[in-house]
Amino acid sequence: MTSNIVRDDDAAPEAPVTRRDPRRWWTLVVLCLSLLVLVVDNTVLNLAIPSLMRDLRATPADVQWIIDAYVLVFAGLLLTSGSLSDRYGRRRLLIIGLAVLGGASLLALAATEPWHLIAVRVLMGVGGSLLMPSTLSILITVFDNEQERRVAFAAWSAVAMVGMVAGPIVGGFLLQHYWWGSVFLLNVPVAVLAIGAAIVFMPESRAPARRIDPLGVVLSAAGMTGVVYYVIAGPHQGWAATGPLAALAVGVLTLVAFAVWELRTAHPMLPLRLFRDRNFSGASFSIVLLSFGSGALLLMLTQYLQFVLDYSVMAAGLALLPYAVAATLFNAVGAGLGQKVSNRALIGGGLLVMGAGFALLSFVGPEDGYGTMIAGLLVMGVGGGLAGPAAYTTLLGAVPPQHAGVGSALNDTVQQVGVALSVAVLGSVLAGFYTASMPESAPAAARESIAWADQFQDPGLIRTADEAFVSAMSLGSWVGAAACVCATLLALAVIRRPAAPAVAVETDKAGV
Repeated sequence: MTSNIVRDDDAAPEAPVTRRDPRRWWTLVVLCLSLLVLVVDNTVLNLAIPSLMRDLRATPADVQWIIDAYVLVFAGLLLTSGSLSDRYGRRRLLIIGLAVLGGASLLALAATEPWHLIAVRVLMGVGGSLLMPSTLSILITVFDNEQERRVAFAAWSAVAMVGMVAGPIVGGFLLQHYWWGSVFLLNVPVAVLAIGAAIVFMPESRAPARRIDPLGVVLSAAGMTGVVYYVIAGPHQGWAATGPLAALAVGVLTLVAFAVWELRTAHPMLPLRLFRDRNFSGASFSIVLLSFGSGALLLMLTQYLQFVLDYSVMAAGLALLPYAVAATLFNAVGAGLGQKVSNRALIGGGLLVMGAGFALLSFVGPEDGYGTMIAGLLVMGVGGGLAGPAAYTTLLGAVPPQHAGVGSALNDTVQQVGVALSVAVLGSVLAGFYTASMPESAPAAARESIAWADQFQDPGLIRTADEAFVSAMSLGSWVGAAACVCATLLALAVIRRPAAPAVAVETDKAGV
C-alpha cells in the first residue's frame, strides 16, 4: 500500500510518486478556500462595529479588543504553529485550524456580552494561526516544480487580493439584510467544505522528527505579542504612553532573547541562518513593504469612498474591484513572465509600478469623484500582481523543505508586520494631517475624525472636512509611494538570481 504521507527527507527516486501527486491542483483549491476564510473574516468584521455597539452594548474600548484580540493571538502564535506543523503534519494543523476557526465562529452567534465575543475572537486567532502557515507550507511541498509553483503562488495571491475586496461586499450585503452574527456564520460552510476537501484530496507532509523547542515557543509568542500590541495600541493611547512602551520594551527584549537562544540551541524552532540568504532576507523585507502598500490602500480609500464620496459600505467594496481584478490578471502575467524575467526584476518593477499608482492617487481631489481614483487603483493592482508571486517564490524557494512550516509562518509574520505598520504609520499620518488641516473653530470631534464631521449635518463643515481628508490622503499616498521606491531599491540591491534548482533534474527523471 502506498503511503499518503510526504516526508521532506524522502529519497529523490520516490519524490515523483509522492510530490507530483495528480491531486495537487485540487490541493491548491483547498488551500485557496482556507485562505479565503481568513481573509474575508479579517476584512468583514469592521463593518459590523455599529451593530455590535448597538446590540451588545459594546463600548469603543470593547470594540477595539474585539478586533485586536484576534490580531494579538494570531501574530503571537504564528511561528509556533509553523514549527508544530513541520513536526506533526501540515494537513493535520490546517484541518485543526479550520475546525477551531469554524467552531469559534459558531460560538460567536451565542454571544450576549462584549467579553463573550472577545473570548471567541481569541479562539479564532488560535485557529487562524494554526491554519495560515500550513497553506503556504503545503503549497511548497506539493508543488516542487518551479513553473507550477509560480502558478500556484499566483492563484494564492489572487485569492488574497479578491478576498480583501470581497469581504466588504459580502459583509455589506449580509449586514443590510441580516444581523451582525451573519458575518461570523459565513465562515462555517466554507470551513466545513475546506475540511472535507482536505481529507479527500490533500496528502499529509511533515519534516523529519525534531525535538520541540519549548523555550523558543514561549519567547517567540511573548515577543511578537508585545511588539504587535505596541503597533496596535500606539495610535490610540499615544506612542509614548506607558502601557504601549512597556509592551514594546518587553517584546523587543524577549525577541532578542529568542534570537540568542535560537542561535545557541541544538534544535532551534526557527533556523535564523535563513536570514544569511540574501534572497530570503530581501524578499522578506520586500513583502513587508508590499503589505505596507496594500494595507495603506484599503485604509485610505475605504474612508475616502464612504465619507467623501458618500458611498455605502457595499458600494465602496464594489468600487475597489478594479484593483482586485487587475491584481488577479497580472498575478497570472507575473507567473508567466517568471520563466523569462528574474524574480529580482519582477519584484523591483512591480513595486515601482505600485509606487506610480500611489503617486496617481495623490492627485485625487474632493470633487474628482471615482473616475480619477480608478486609474491609481488599476496601476497599483498591476504592480502588486507582478511583484507578489515573484516575492513569495523567492522567499519560500530559499526555505529548506524540512522548515517549510516555520518558513511559511515567517512569511505570514512579515506580512502581518507590514499591514500593522501600514495601519499604524499611515493611520497616524492621515489623522495628524487631517486634524492639522481643520480650522481651530471646528468642533473638537470633527477635528478628530472625518466620520464625526459627517454627524454634524453642517454642509460647510462637511466640505471643509472633505478637503482636509483629501489633503491628508495625498500626503499618505506620497508616503506609500516613497515606501515602494525604497522597496524597489532594496530588492534590486539585495536579491540575486538563485542557482539552477535540483528539482528540474527530478522532474526530468519523473518523465512528467
